[in-house]
Amino acid sequence: MGGNSDQTPKARALGAELRECRNASGMTQRELARYLDVSYVTLSRYENGTRTPKPEDVAQILTTLGVRGSTYHELVEMARDADQPNWVAGASGTRRELTTLIEFETSAQHITDVCTDVMPGLLQTSAYAAAILGAHAEPDTAARVTMRVGRQNILYAENAPTLDVIITEHTLREPLGGTNVLIEQLRHLLKMSDLDNVTIQVIPNGMTTWTPAHAGSFLLFEFPKAAPIVHLEHVASSTSVYSARETEAYREASIKLRQVAMSPTQSTELIAKIADDLERQQ
Repeated sequence: MGGNSDQTPKARALGAELRECRNASGMTQRELARYLDVSYVTLSRYENGTRTPKPEDVAQILTTLGVRGSTYHELVEMARDADQPNWVAGASGTRRELTTLIEFETSAQHITDVCTDVMPGLLQTSAYAAAILGAHAEPDTAARVTMRVGRQNILYAENAPTLDVIITEHTLREPLGGTNVLIEQLRHLLKMSDLDNVTIQVIPNGMTTWTPAHAGSFLLFEFPKAAPIVHLEHVASSTSVYSARETEAYREASIKLRQVAMSPTQSTELIAKIADDLERQQ
């Protein structure tokens, strides 16, 4: 049943989806394994992405769990090339993308979030997240906001990852959702920066030389027992990069950006000043 995948982005995303389907059914791994007549260790490897199930294996799992319709077909299709190093995910829904990000975040040891347009996902307030997600005018916006903000809990976990945020000053000043939403968001950044595992650095306006930030935002996930993954978000899709040469390029870019950015102390002072100035102007 299945084959090796070395925890590629798509294999891990597929595993997270299969785990969600199983949890929704109320079955344990051991119970499902008995129904399928396979080892529960095999199912565990499917769910954590260390082994890729074949499409027919996914079909059997989903049928046993009572999953039908579009979810059934999408997950079976995901298994066809889940061993490929890079993955471009189409517009299959914001919920699925968040499920994938949560899978990466909860197993990462170190996360670098380079933000050139919107605030870091792990540090967004509910109001700021609603201003972004609400722009899509989808009916489940409230649920997706709750899911996105709930991701912050990993920063307080016992085995919490370290989070390095590199954010442009422009992002700190753009009032998405309105001035009050921005002020609350800036204050929240300051609060979160007090955590021992969270560091925020700002790339100031007025840079006279090109930096990797000019190429856009990216998320770099580094894991204790798996190769790094880079996640890129687009308007109607997302890309997860796994190949060693590409992820190393992003790692080097993050090092360069930390060097050109303001120090953490200078950065939090600037964030506080922007918030104070906005409050005085009201």
